[in-house]
Amino acid sequence: MMAKKTKSTKTAEKKKASAKKKAIKAAFVKDRIIAEKSDESRELYNKSRFGTLLGTGELQFNLLEALYLLEKGKINLKEGRKKLTFDRFLRIAEELEPQLWTRFCVYKDLRNRGYIVQTALKFGADFRVYDRGVKPGEDHAKWLVFPVAENQGLTWYDFSAKNRVATSTKKRLLIGIVDQENDVTYYEIRWVRP
Repeated sequence: MMAKKTKSTKTAEKKKASAKKKAIKAAFVKDRIIAEKSDESRELYNKSRFGTLLGTGELQFNLLEALYLLEKGKINLKEGRKKLTFDRFLRIAEELEPQLWTRFCVYKDLRNRGYIVQTALKFGADFRVYDRGVKPGEDHAKWLVFPVAENQGLTWYDFSAKNRVATSTKKRLLIGIVDQENDVTYYEIRWVRP
């Protein structure tokens, strides 16, 4: 005998269904990922600053954003008519971008911690990171982040150059060390005047 659903059970199911948003449709063409123009994509941009809003109303994601959103089930990604899985897209993305996995581990960890992570190419860094609750345009980024694999060396010259870039842009330097288990340890570095 089946149990009869109560009003509270039905209400809980409706809330659960509405909480689970439909995935945003996105297309992968060459090295670009373009998401459809929709209320869901606009909400994703407004809430968490994923992607770059194009004049057409569509969102363009970089490889790391697309990987993260694909892994979280927030986007459905297709190349032509073929749906891309996370593993398949990861292989393609690694061919396009060196050191992608190390960068992805740091990006994912920061996003999972609630930070907004943006590219920092104009600063000569991998990422700029905004403090929790701060969106780009409201205030400046707090950190410049450089991901480094644990087994990869970092010379004193490179370290000093990274620190100078952070200091000259009035940001803090954050080095994200990714170990063999893909866990990230952060070191915040600042100049000290004696």
